[in-house]
Amino acid sequence: MFIYLSKKIAIPNNVRLKCVSWNKEQGFIACGGEDGLLKVLRLDSQTDDAKLKGLAAPSNLSMNQTLEGHSGAVQVVTWNEQYQKLTTSDQNGLIIVWMLYKGSWYEEMINNRNKSVVRSMSWNADGQKICIVYEDGAVIVGSVDGNRIWGKELKGIQLAHVAWSPDSKILLFGMANGEIHIYDNQGNFIVKMTVSCLANVTGAVSIAGIHWYPGTEGYVEPDCPCLAICFDNGRVQIMRYENDENPVLIDTGMTVASIQWNQCGSVLAVSGCQRAASLDKDVNVVQFYTAFGEHLRTLKVPGKQITAVSWEGGGLRIALAVDSFIYFANIRPDYKWGYCSNTVVYAYTRPDRMEYCVVFWDTKNNEKYVKYVKSLLSISTCGDFCILATKADDSHPQEDAEPESASAMFVLVLCNSIGTPLDSKYIDIEPLFVTMTKTHVIAASREAFYIWQYRVAKKLTALEINQVTRTRKEGRERVYHIDDNVADGSLDFSKAAATTRDPICCMTATDKTLILARESGTIQRYSLPGVSLVQRYTPSYRAYQVSLNCNSSRLAIIDIAGVLTFFDLEPRGAGGDGGPGGAQAAGDQLKFERKDVWDMQWASDNPDLFAMMEKTRMYVFRNLDPEEPIQTSGYICSFEDLEIKSVLLDEILKDPERPNKDYLINFEIRSLRDSRALMEKVGIEDASQFIEDNPHPRLWRLLAEAGLQKLDLATAEQAFVRCGDYQGIELVQRLAHLHSEAMKRAEVAAYFGRFEEAERMYLDMDRRDLAIGLRSKLGDWFRVLQLLKSGSGDSDDALLEQAYNAIGDYFADRQKWLNAVQYYLQGRNQERLAECYYMLEDYEGLERLASSLPENHKLLPEIGQMFVTVGMCEQAVGAYLRCSQPKAAVDTCVHLNQWNKAVELAKDHNMKEIGSLLAKYASHLLEKNKTLEAVELYRKARHFLEAAKLMFKIADDEAKRRTKPLRVKKLYVLAALLVEDYHGQMKASQHDRAQGRKSEATSALAGLLEEDASSDSRVVDSAWRGAEAYHFFLLAQRQLYEGYVDAAMRTALHLRDYEDIIPAVEIYSLLAICSSANRAFGTCSRAFIRLESLESLRPEQRQMYEDLALEIFTKYSPKDNRKSELDSAPERAEGKLPTCIVTGRPISEYQFWMCSVCKHCALEQEVSRHAFCPLCHSAVG
Repeated sequence: MFIYLSKKIAIPNNVRLKCVSWNKEQGFIACGGEDGLLKVLRLDSQTDDAKLKGLAAPSNLSMNQTLEGHSGAVQVVTWNEQYQKLTTSDQNGLIIVWMLYKGSWYEEMINNRNKSVVRSMSWNADGQKICIVYEDGAVIVGSVDGNRIWGKELKGIQLAHVAWSPDSKILLFGMANGEIHIYDNQGNFIVKMTVSCLANVTGAVSIAGIHWYPGTEGYVEPDCPCLAICFDNGRVQIMRYENDENPVLIDTGMTVASIQWNQCGSVLAVSGCQRAASLDKDVNVVQFYTAFGEHLRTLKVPGKQITAVSWEGGGLRIALAVDSFIYFANIRPDYKWGYCSNTVVYAYTRPDRMEYCVVFWDTKNNEKYVKYVKSLLSISTCGDFCILATKADDSHPQEDAEPESASAMFVLVLCNSIGTPLDSKYIDIEPLFVTMTKTHVIAASREAFYIWQYRVAKKLTALEINQVTRTRKEGRERVYHIDDNVADGSLDFSKAAATTRDPICCMTATDKTLILARESGTIQRYSLPGVSLVQRYTPSYRAYQVSLNCNSSRLAIIDIAGVLTFFDLEPRGAGGDGGPGGAQAAGDQLKFERKDVWDMQWASDNPDLFAMMEKTRMYVFRNLDPEEPIQTSGYICSFEDLEIKSVLLDEILKDPERPNKDYLINFEIRSLRDSRALMEKVGIEDASQFIEDNPHPRLWRLLAEAGLQKLDLATAEQAFVRCGDYQGIELVQRLAHLHSEAMKRAEVAAYFGRFEEAERMYLDMDRRDLAIGLRSKLGDWFRVLQLLKSGSGDSDDALLEQAYNAIGDYFADRQKWLNAVQYYLQGRNQERLAECYYMLEDYEGLERLASSLPENHKLLPEIGQMFVTVGMCEQAVGAYLRCSQPKAAVDTCVHLNQWNKAVELAKDHNMKEIGSLLAKYASHLLEKNKTLEAVELYRKARHFLEAAKLMFKIADDEAKRRTKPLRVKKLYVLAALLVEDYHGQMKASQHDRAQGRKSEATSALAGLLEEDASSDSRVVDSAWRGAEAYHFFLLAQRQLYEGYVDAAMRTALHLRDYEDIIPAVEIYSLLAICSSANRAFGTCSRAFIRLESLESLRPEQRQMYEDLALEIFTKYSPKDNRKSELDSAPERAEGKLPTCIVTGRPISEYQFWMCSVCKHCALEQEVSRHAFCPLCHSAVG
């Protein structure tokens, strides 16, 4: 940071000031002094100039009010910013609370205890409570509305100071004897604070100040010291919390009057006086320290005695009460910031987060990218990249870190201009100073420096980038100790452990030179990339900031006091380019000096041009001659092309979340302004001569553009040649071939981006084609369409289509699919139309599009895939078939579980793999116990035998489960019908074979099925047995219930052949009932004998059958009344007689009816009463 005195306000009548306090929120400054003096001032900057913002704007007193009410010296003033109140007290113990009303301050409350004097007052962080301490040990805590909350007399104690903790739970009381006691917010004593900074101090000490930063703007680091306690002897301790056992200790070596933190707790100002050995008198000074005790700056202040210090709310100014004056000093903070490829990178802290918020603000597009970084140390930039230096995060060790970096304390992260990390390195030295060139990153601690030759992956994939990061290439990283003369740069961080008497204090680098400055003033120059020590220079002062010009010939040094001097590293001839000093040897200091300099930047394209910031003025120097200054307080981003880009960081950081383009200012240097003025006012010839004397590519470009504007093509061409603009030369030559003056003007207008004007000129010349060409080059297709439609005559259809499609693309890019569809339809762009329909979920439109496309169109497979993704099988199949991809169509059906469709398609297109497909799907169905679905699948695929087998299995399972017999019969019938279908299929295939016109697929299938048949003869041969069994079982029962007992018995006798299908117990029970009902007790007796001999019966069941038999056959003799016909059934020559499926009787006639499906017989007169076959239920012919 840099600080300088900027303003002084005198208090009338030379009244000495005792205290000063700056209201952080509203900007009021209250100062109290002797004789009851109390003033409220306010400094406001009034300016209409947008460039004059912040510190550069002139500030005037917009308020200067004297507050009457105190008679004694005002000793304490404190603000309550939340409630806009001012609390003051004087040496008589009178306290007044002032309030703001209509722009002026008025008394609101008065309190006079009369017993003692108020030594200190403090409002808590939210402004709700005030604590007042009196010298005699009295403590009062009151509320903002004037009510007393509690009071306490601390006996035998003289109080001097009070401070609230940020959470308002703790009060610190400072005693007159230098002790500090910790109390809770109800006034109960907790503990006495350990004061470590007073070790080895003898004699009486008193407390000069206690300030506890409340964290209102976040902390610079997690767990950052924030409680500062300072004694009048100059000893300071900064603690993290009230009982921190390891505070930061500082010995300022001065007599301290007061202390205060800045607005974000990063800088502590300590004001007082110091003995100046040379002058043998006390000098007023303000020392500035970081929260970690590092000394930043010393500000010397004129006057006899400094009594108080107070920061402005933004932290950019500080007010000092000295004698009867208020001095103001401006502060230029060391922001963490950088500038790379039109992007301003800056970091700030937020109260709601522990990390730094790093903003990458793209000033060209006004877009910002935010990144949160823990323990950020610095930001350095070069070209398109930036380096973030941070402390390594202990809680998340990097998994892919190399073994040697596992213990590393710090990380360097290489980012691009939108904050994307490209690479990172773990290092063991603290990167206090970081600089980067286009190829190297150099980080230095006090004792050593580390060089990393970084690589940026232009076209590497993420995976390759990862591999690049993981490998630590030999020689890409090196570490050197500052005292080593030998260039041994191995990657050994242990070198950094050796201390040095002369630490590094700053550094800079260009592509070929590295400069390191040390605290003694020595400057070491190394060559890059080899890193060998070339030379040492010994100026007589310590550098604070060093900077090399673009060809590394001259070094600029700003010392700790803000004095800018120069060093020539290369000898300069006496030819005049060495500036006022004539010939200059290498290593000479130039006779040039500027004071109060806090920033400087060399031009990136001219070694003699640089810009520097001196207080609130920017100077541009050419050959060490200054141009007239520009009022600004901006930080210089870049200096190239005779233009300086400067950023008002102070303004940006007032509202860092909303950076404004107004805060980025471009300044043109004098030669550019003069050349422009010459061209406008005098003429091109004089300007050309001036530029010849002060050559620069930017000026030649300016001249070329002026020549073009005036159509002075010769001058323009010459100037384009001088600035190396090949496109410009081509333009001039093209213009030379045009004969029409108006045409030339139109071309020039287009070159300068005045497209409306150029278009108007083309249209005036009746050259609509050129206007259209211009607009299409610009991509303004809406205007192209307008022009195409506005003209008379036929417009170019191809161009019209191109315009429609380009506009469609415009809407599609913005995801306005509906608008895009309208234009794609007109532009006949089927590919994009399909995409739009798909995005709109307009599948009807997509279907229409697919049907409108010619067959085998390249878009059809894509449309098919779109339908597949949304499960529209039929449409997808249609699309695939139209582009001759039946395989894809079948795959789609399989994917969408439309197997019947898949099978159908496979058959239609003679595809061989259908069998494997079916098997796969059937096994999938069977796994899920969906047997009926599997049957249906095989049936549809005409694999009847497979279907029949499954069907028989279902029927058997159902029979075992004792389900309704009718249901079981139906299942057996279905299975048998499937076998009949199989027979039909076999016959057809053999018939085809016999005919000799067999197709490959069918014969393959027939062969396959024949093989199956051989192994499954049981299923094929006795297909109808199950159906027959249950048919007769049902028929017997029906006949029995209808009273045809004889017929029922005959039918039941048939069932004896089907014991393998229907359980024997059921068959013989039914037979026993039917025969007993028919009074055929002989048959009944045989049925009972069979029942009693069944092994499947339990003993108690068998006993029941025996008891029942005994009961029946004691009554009735076991003889049949008439002989059963079945027992002696007459047999034909060819075997057993067929059975009538209607009545269950054997058929002895030669004329009978046979079912065409199940091949079972019935008596003709019986079947004539039926419309359907009683067994298989097919229609009777």
